[in-house]
Amino acid sequence: MAGFFDKSSIVAKPGFNRWMVPPAALCIHLCIGQVYAFSVFKLPLTRVVGVSESAAADWSQPTLAWIFSLAIAVLGLAAAFGGQWLERVGPRKAMALAACCFGGGFIISAFGVWTHQIWLIYLGYGVLGGIGLGIGYISPVSTLIKWFPDRPGLATGMAIMGFGGGAMIGSPLATSLMAFFDGPESVGVGSTFVAMGVIYFLFMMIGALIVRIPAEGWKPAGFDPEAQGQQSRMITRHHVHVSQSMRTPQFYLIWLVLFLNVTAGIALLEQASPMAQEMVGVSSAAAAGFVGVLSIFNMAGRFFWASLSDYIGRKMTYICFFVIGMALYALVPNVAAAGNIVLFVLAACIIVSMYGGGFATVPAYLRDIFGTMHVGAIHGRLLTAWSAAGVVGPVLLNQLREGRIESGVAPADAYTTTLYVMVALLAAGLVCNLLVRPVAEKHHYQGDPDDAA
Repeated sequence: MAGFFDKSSIVAKPGFNRWMVPPAALCIHLCIGQVYAFSVFKLPLTRVVGVSESAAADWSQPTLAWIFSLAIAVLGLAAAFGGQWLERVGPRKAMALAACCFGGGFIISAFGVWTHQIWLIYLGYGVLGGIGLGIGYISPVSTLIKWFPDRPGLATGMAIMGFGGGAMIGSPLATSLMAFFDGPESVGVGSTFVAMGVIYFLFMMIGALIVRIPAEGWKPAGFDPEAQGQQSRMITRHHVHVSQSMRTPQFYLIWLVLFLNVTAGIALLEQASPMAQEMVGVSSAAAAGFVGVLSIFNMAGRFFWASLSDYIGRKMTYICFFVIGMALYALVPNVAAAGNIVLFVLAACIIVSMYGGGFATVPAYLRDIFGTMHVGAIHGRLLTAWSAAGVVGPVLLNQLREGRIESGVAPADAYTTTLYVMVALLAAGLVCNLLVRPVAEKHHYQGDPDDAA
C-alpha cells in the first residue's frame, strides 16, 4: 500500500486526459470549504446539555468561537510547513493525509460533544481538522499548474472556487443531518460530526485516487514555454527553490499584496450583515440574503478573475483589484447616504469577488515569478498572509467602528472612516504590486528540479 501512495505511482500514462485532474482538486476543496459553514454548529453546540435551551453547563459562544479561529490558524501553519513535504511526496499522499485529518477531526469532535469535553473539539476540528485544511488547500495547486502551464489561472481558479463554494454544500448538509439526528435528548451534533467525517473522508479519498501528475517533459499540444516567456517578461522559464524564495523581495511584496487585498475583503465579509442593516436600513432577513449573495460572488470571483489573469496577466489583475477596490470603497459611503441599495449591493459584490479572486490568482502569480518546481511549497508559506489578514481585517474594522460610535457618531456613519482606511490599505497594496519585478538570476535554481523536492 505504501507504493500505491508513492509519487512515482501516479505519473500519468500517455493519452491521459488532463481534465480529469480538476475534478480531483474539487473533491478536496468542496469538502474542506465546509469550514466557512462552521457557524451552523454554533447555536446547537450551546444546547448540548440543555437540548431545548442552553443550560448552565453548556458552552458559551465565545468558547466555541475558538474552534473556527484555531482551525484557520492551523490551516496557515500546516500549509506553510507542509508545502515542501507535499512537493517531495506528491499530491496523492498529501490528499490522503488531508482526508484522514479532516475526516478524523470530525470524529474526534463527535467524542468531544458526547463527553462534553471542549478540548477534544479544539483538538479534533481545530488542530487535526486544521492540518487537513492546510494540506488539502495546497495539495492540488502545484499539480494543476503543471498540467495547465498554458492556463494556470484557469486551473487554480477551478480548484480554489471549490473552497469558496464548500459552505454552500456544507451548510445545508449539516442542517439536514442535525434535523435527522436530533431528538428529545440530543441536538444531533455528535452524530452529524460522525456522518460528515465519513462523507468528507470518502469524497476526499476519491480525489486522492484519481489525481495524476504529468510525466517529466510533458507539455500540452501546441504549448511553447519559450514563446510564453517572450510574450511576458513576468513569466519566468526558470525555477526558484522554496528556501531561496524567502530571500527575494518578490516573495514579501506578493505576501503584502495578498495580505492587503484579503484584509480589505475579509473586513467587509465579517461585517456584511450589520453594515447592510445600519448603512442602508435593510431588514435582518434581507441582510441574511445579502450575505448569501456575497458568498456566490466570492465563489464565482475565484474562477472569473483567475481565468481573466491568463489573458491580462497576474500583475494587471491585481492592479484591477486595487484600483477598482479603492474606487468602490470610496463610493460606498456616498451610495449608502443616498439610500441606493442596488448600488450598495453591487459594489459589495464586486469587492468580494475580487477578495475571492485574489486567493485564486496568487498561485499562478507565484508560478510566473518563481517557476513550477516548488510553487506548492511557496504558496503554502504565502498563505500566512491569509492567517494574518483574518485577524487584522475584522479587528481593524470593528475597533474603528466602535471608536467612532463611542465618540458620538451614528452607527450608519461609523463605517465611513473605516472604509476610507480600507482605501488606504488598497493603495499600499497597489504600490507593492507595482514594485514586483522578475526574480534576479542569482536566485535561480541551477540543478535538476526533480532532485530539489
